[in-house]
Amino acid sequence: MQTKRPQDTFIVMSELVLPNDTNTLGNLMGGRLMHWMDIAAAIASQKHCNCPVVTASVDNVSFALPIKLGNLLTIEAKLTRSFNTSMEVYLRVWGEDLSAQYKYLSNEAYMTFVALDPNGRPRKVPDLVPETDLEQKMYDGALRRRQLRLILGGKMKAEDAGELRALFIKE
Repeated sequence: MQTKRPQDTFIVMSELVLPNDTNTLGNLMGGRLMHWMDIAAAIASQKHCNCPVVTASVDNVSFALPIKLGNLLTIEAKLTRSFNTSMEVYLRVWGEDLSAQYKYLSNEAYMTFVALDPNGRPRKVPDLVPETDLEQKMYDGALRRRQLRLILGGKMKAEDAGELRALFIKE
């Protein structure tokens, strides 16, 4: 199976925030944003594995700044690491007031997707090979984030999370 680079999975998706996307305060609704983030992350994942994918987990999504009615929303997504059948995707969400020429970071998040074979079963994905120092740092951190997700999901015992333990306990 051919390896791929994070840059091979990079996507940019933009949406104009319209009235039906907002709450009563004129801010983009969080659920609508998460819907668009899920689509962007799925596209990045599919670019990596060239098959259907499903969302396995969504890490903490923090809303730093609201995106207002009429603003442009831009989502950047790319893989940070692939595991056996799963892939971690990093997303950055930008808001932009086009008339004021002001662009700002609104959100960041990690999402995990699983590749599926034609029978809907998990399938192996290509390895991801980081090329830059930042990509290597995110690649290394992905294993710790994965172990934390597995612990919180009840699929791994904390004492089995070697990468996480190494951060807190010197052996």
